[in-house]
Amino acid sequence: MTAEIGHFIGGKTVSGQSGRFGDIFDPNLGTVQAKVALASKAEVEAVIANAEAAQVEWAAQNPQRRARVFFKFLELAEKEKPELAKLLSKEHGKTVPDAMGDVQRGLEVVEFACGIPHLLKGEFTDGAGPGIDMYSMRQPLGVVAGITPFNFPAMIPMWKFAPAIACGNAMILKPSERDPSVPMRLAELMFEAGLPEGILNVVNGDKEAVDTLLTDPRVKGVGFVGSSAIAQYIYSTCAANGKRAQCFGGAKNHMIVMPDADLDQTVDALIGAGYGSAGERCMAISVAVPVGEGTANALMEKLVPRVESLKIGPSHDPEADYGPLVTRQALDRVRGYVDLGVKEGADLVVDGRDFVMQGYEDGYFMGGCLFDKVTPDMQIYKDEIFGPVLSVVRAHDYDEALSLPSTHEYGNGVAIFTRDGDAARDFASKVNVGMVGINVPIPVPLAYHTFGGWKASGFNDLNQHGPDSIRFYTRTKTVTSRWPSGVKEGAEFVIPTMS
Repeated sequence: MTAEIGHFIGGKTVSGQSGRFGDIFDPNLGTVQAKVALASKAEVEAVIANAEAAQVEWAAQNPQRRARVFFKFLELAEKEKPELAKLLSKEHGKTVPDAMGDVQRGLEVVEFACGIPHLLKGEFTDGAGPGIDMYSMRQPLGVVAGITPFNFPAMIPMWKFAPAIACGNAMILKPSERDPSVPMRLAELMFEAGLPEGILNVVNGDKEAVDTLLTDPRVKGVGFVGSSAIAQYIYSTCAANGKRAQCFGGAKNHMIVMPDADLDQTVDALIGAGYGSAGERCMAISVAVPVGEGTANALMEKLVPRVESLKIGPSHDPEADYGPLVTRQALDRVRGYVDLGVKEGADLVVDGRDFVMQGYEDGYFMGGCLFDKVTPDMQIYKDEIFGPVLSVVRAHDYDEALSLPSTHEYGNGVAIFTRDGDAARDFASKVNVGMVGINVPIPVPLAYHTFGGWKASGFNDLNQHGPDSIRFYTRTKTVTSRWPSGVKEGAEFVIPTMS
């Protein structure tokens, strides 16, 4: 009998009531391994009410007590990390070591949230005016929602719920219906760590559940990661309904390869950043930009054999460089883009479209693909492919290389590989992209800095984790205080000033 996954509501796992289910596939075999309940509008509204009732008492807890829950959660999650990684790998298809990294990067944001007593400290001015003190405090929004993608089913849910709950909010998490088991288990671990009922709820669902969260006035803020089209939809819908939102969309991340770059290090970086997790990362390098024909030819000479020798295997294979894509639709979409690139005139140097995994013929596997002589007018350059496909765009000089990521629709991440500190400094200052790596291929900031892209990669002005997350999940209240002693009598009809 196929297992059914319900929801985690009010501190316990509950069955779905809508009668609607989605399929969860085994990407290695191409078969249905479980079904997930898809919540109705009424179910989501009941969860919102539950969270709203629980949030008041949670917000009244002092920050240190809230932090202790996260310390305990870290202890529990650390012990269970191998099991979480295996569960994640089974549903997503990324290799177990890659899944371990997914879990670990989420836990690092939880570690950051443990510092919430310090992070919530406001400002104080003694003697702002005659007998007047002024101070600010950060207070939680109330009920907030996190809508998270399939490609990081551990990391991004923790990026959402850790700062939100630490700030005193109640969180309703709507994870991807493609791989919901890890978010469900994380919620159980938070409850085991001492989180009160109703503060972290996991509601599985589709557009009906999402639209309920976006339009219900009791939900005060929404965090989202996914495609740019949906990010823009969620951002505009939240704005129309008077709630704040941070929405992160697609990406087309470039790596600039300068003539003085160490090509062995560069190729290692391109292989890992371009093909790891089958390219299903919003920070994957999908465009290599060698500067000068000599650099391009030397890069291709080293890159081609490395792509041809990539080891693709089932997600549980410890020797595999990457595993299958997440669904048949994802596989078909990526293959379609490779077909399109050939039609557009790009040079397909390595073709992985016909790769078949022996013993896993129905799995969603695809070999690495490498295009050369891609031009900016091609659709394969403009669109996010989200698969194991790397495009090489040859730039004549540094200025052209700088222009490519700066003028692209997306502005998530970019990297430059060089030995020239002046060139790197100039590039980091001028490039029109939100996150920059200097000899670092995947420039995901650590938990105490903020993560976020520009242009069509991000619809918001407050980003994920780091100090921005505390600002996003709180409102600032400023208090001006004066006590009666020595205060003049009589009404004042002018606006107070510092004089």
